[in-house]
Amino acid sequence: MPEPVRGAAAHGGPRGLYAADVNLLLRGARVVPLAPPSARAAGELVDVRVVDGRIRAIEPGLDPLRGDEVVDIAGRWLVPGLWDAHAHVGQWATVRRRLDVSAAGSPDEAAALVVERLRAEPPPVGGLVVGYGYRDVLWAQAPTAAVLDDAAARAGRPDVGVVLVCGDLHSGWLSTVAAGVVGLPSGVVREAPWFASVGRLDPDEETLDDWVDEAARAAAARGLVGVMDVDLADNLRSWQRRIAAGQRSLRVSAGVWREHLDGVLARELATGDVIPGTDGLLTQGPLKVISDGSLNTRTAYCHDPYPGPDGSPTTGVLNVPVDELEPLMAAAARHGVHAAIHAIGDAANAAVLDVFERTGARGSIEHAQLLDLADVPRFAALGVAASVQPEHLLDDRDAIDVTWADRADRCYPFRTLHEAGVRLMLGSDAPVAPMEPWFAISAAVTRTRDGRGPWHPEQALPAVVALAASVRSRVAPGQPADLVVLDADPLGDPGVLRTMPVAATLLAGRWTHRAL
Repeated sequence: MPEPVRGAAAHGGPRGLYAADVNLLLRGARVVPLAPPSARAAGELVDVRVVDGRIRAIEPGLDPLRGDEVVDIAGRWLVPGLWDAHAHVGQWATVRRRLDVSAAGSPDEAAALVVERLRAEPPPVGGLVVGYGYRDVLWAQAPTAAVLDDAAARAGRPDVGVVLVCGDLHSGWLSTVAAGVVGLPSGVVREAPWFASVGRLDPDEETLDDWVDEAARAAAARGLVGVMDVDLADNLRSWQRRIAAGQRSLRVSAGVWREHLDGVLARELATGDVIPGTDGLLTQGPLKVISDGSLNTRTAYCHDPYPGPDGSPTTGVLNVPVDELEPLMAAAARHGVHAAIHAIGDAANAAVLDVFERTGARGSIEHAQLLDLADVPRFAALGVAASVQPEHLLDDRDAIDVTWADRADRCYPFRTLHEAGVRLMLGSDAPVAPMEPWFAISAAVTRTRDGRGPWHPEQALPAVVALAASVRSRVAPGQPADLVVLDADPLGDPGVLRTMPVAATLLAGRWTHRAL
């Protein structure tokens, strides 16, 4: 078996990068300065030469070389390729085809959407209708199996099962028929039992791979060049298969779940290692563990009680107790596999930081939504990154103001983390939020959408910080030619960020999207 290429890409990406077939000269670029030393002063027009997938030179008035493809980008803005630091790519690709129930404000409204779908697109006998996006934390009535059973009956299809996936992925709502098909109790199923069964809703591999390819192309059209995929799957195997079949739209850091960790360790893979035979597009990612629950499902593990799913006080749950998490992280760390640990509640974040400290593991806390502010300096001291999903704060703001009103000032504390020297990495957690990097950047900077006032604007990030937290390379000689050409200045009007016009995306000098 070929040896993996060692070394993660802290400064400039992994070695063994995919090389473009042709060399390229971009004329008339405005390089957006993200951090010193910048390639050029802001606004200065320069030419960018790309050779063998890397930036060779950045100067005004470069002469083309024989074989160069010369493209005049006419004063457009140039930034490094964007990364989504946390996504469930297969789930995102699937959700793009599922019934959208995210607008439902009650069980009855969700049921009405199910009836409409059953009448418009009736499935085969014994089939399932799968929807996504309900958020019941603010509903006055609880979702029950009877509501979905009645919806199927009203549509004239009592034989059809109905499964609605919660918008935070931490629970599912099943009709009686669906419960029999999936092998779960009817009604709402939360956390570990749900996670163990959600894969039964996926299509076959060939279909899923086609859907993933389509989703990846759409992401490239928005400036994404890479994603850390933590789908509930054997991600390394999945992406080796997809890349072998010709998928070339994204770089992928393949997160590994505990049930697949032994296979990674047996191959002596460490985080950042380039997987042979993937043209440098696939690297080994971190160990992913879901330590606690979520806000909407009301299972986030907190120091202080809050209203649970049945209205009684709860402090949430630990899906993986500390005495299980610690040896798992320690074993991974001994082999150079970083940790990416989901923690939503403040007690979960504190507990996970304790384990990072005791094990000496490297990596990130995923989400870090509610923090004890005394724990913020610990992130920086331990070198633990905060992998955050800013769009979630806009989805959660009303729920926080009701459920966690007494601690809202400690939710999504991006500026506090940044000012403490904590490394921020922006992502989507797709499908919990769309795999759309400009949504994340906009939410981090403006903390608003849809014309509402900013939510806790004191925690907003400067645009340059949000953009820098969304990239893994620089526009500088020697760096990978992972580049995005923009039709607007990303450090200008913040109101443009959410709908940022992307003119082109390059991955190692190869066009993955071009509208020039």
